[in-house]
Amino acid sequence: MLEISKHSMVTLTYDLRVDDEKGEVVEKATAEKPLQFLYGAGVMLPKFESLLAGLKQGEPFSIKLTKDDAYGDVNQDAIVELPKHVFLVDGKFDDELIAVGNAVPMMSSNGQRLNGLVLEVNDENVKMDFNHPLAGEDLHFAGEVLEVREATEEEVAQILSGGGCGCGSDGCEDDGCGSDHGGGCGCGS
Repeated sequence: MLEISKHSMVTLTYDLRVDDEKGEVVEKATAEKPLQFLYGAGVMLPKFESLLAGLKQGEPFSIKLTKDDAYGDVNQDAIVELPKHVFLVDGKFDDELIAVGNAVPMMSSNGQRLNGLVLEVNDENVKMDFNHPLAGEDLHFAGEVLEVREATEEEVAQILSGGGCGCGSDGCEDDGCGSDHGGGCGCGS
């Protein structure tokens, strides 16, 4: 039976809780919608990935990450006020989309995709938080390894070239590859 090692495709379930194993579940990867990723491709949080090393199909895991091993402290510089005109589409401001509490996909000046949380909207500006939603939090993952297999040459080439993020076609929960928990582009990353 294969164990998790570099360039193996790993499929797993997990419940992600903030602070400890008794906290609220903030994300799930289920057997119906598991997380699948290429181990060693750099798409997951490094500490999360290293603590999975050597596990085999059917084995449970419980991983605790401090905020320093996860998404770090909240960066106050990532909380910004943007002029309202930035959000105009065809000359109109969509106040249903750009509303307090909504996550809004944005793009930086160098083309990097970001999600910003709307904190405040006033007559002239929109205050947004571009920190990862789990910044400042200690994380606890508990789950089971569903499958470990050798990745095909095509999978390795596609993922390492940036053509895929390593998630299975199902991704996890409703977020698919865009979830970005666990440190990369997939859940648990």
